[in-house]
Amino acid sequence: MKERFLAYIQFEKRYSSNTVTAYQTDLDQFFDYLQLQYNITDILEVNHPVIRSWLIYLMDHQVGARSVNRKLTTLKSFYRFLIREGVVGESPMRKITSPKISKRLPVFVDRDKMEKLLEKVTFEEGYPGLRNRLIVEMFYGTGMRLSELTGLKETDLDFHHGTIKMLGKRNKERLIPFSKKFELQLNTYIAEKHRLFGDTGGLFLTDKGNGIYPRMVYRIVTRYLGMVTTMEKKSPHVLRHSFATHMLDNGAELNAVKELLGHASLSATQVYTHNTIEKLKRIYKQAHPKA
Repeated sequence: MKERFLAYIQFEKRYSSNTVTAYQTDLDQFFDYLQLQYNITDILEVNHPVIRSWLIYLMDHQVGARSVNRKLTTLKSFYRFLIREGVVGESPMRKITSPKISKRLPVFVDRDKMEKLLEKVTFEEGYPGLRNRLIVEMFYGTGMRLSELTGLKETDLDFHHGTIKMLGKRNKERLIPFSKKFELQLNTYIAEKHRLFGDTGGLFLTDKGNGIYPRMVYRIVTRYLGMVTTMEKKSPHVLRHSFATHMLDNGAELNAVKELLGHASLSATQVYTHNTIEKLKRIYKQAHPKA
């Protein structure tokens, strides 16, 4: 049933390949636990005390609350599928309580530091410098995810309308606008890429002309963010957080930012408003005589 479930979320629910892989990993770990601890191979033998013991096992082995909740979400989806297929009558997940997650505000780079990175920092000469600068500007200028950037093709760029076609989570498409200044950077980069490697499908390539990969992009972003900030967390997702926070700070509507980020619900976007509120509190304390 596991294979049928994975095929269902991939082809019918149209979950992304990363999500399908995560669900598969979670289920593999769960079934390994069932066999090792209880010698259970039949899903019909699983009840809520068994699932609760797995939950305790994960937390005893220092698995964080967010990761545990994701694994429980996987099991909930799996049991909904089993009910749909008539394999089980009810889900034992109804009696499982998810561990509480402490709220963490998204980490972002201050606006002056981003300006320093894009205006003052010198990038390498030639193709690597053009590519690396464009990657940083692409993350900060569009708010796209790492997986979305590595999957970009030249055909996703619409220079006539000034938009990028993005394939996000659950294969949901969205359009992200870009400026005339950014269009010039794209054209300069693409011209140099064509000169070196010809007309290739993928937008970003390695120094040798191969398709770029997530770890390389992560290293590029970490390296350049390290030139302007000492913050511990430096990643492509930090640039996505910075994009959303700075948009809201400058008066962008929450729904517009939601669409640009490709969030399924407004609640996922609202977390960025907390950063704006905290900033206002600091300004109030510094400026108001009775604060």
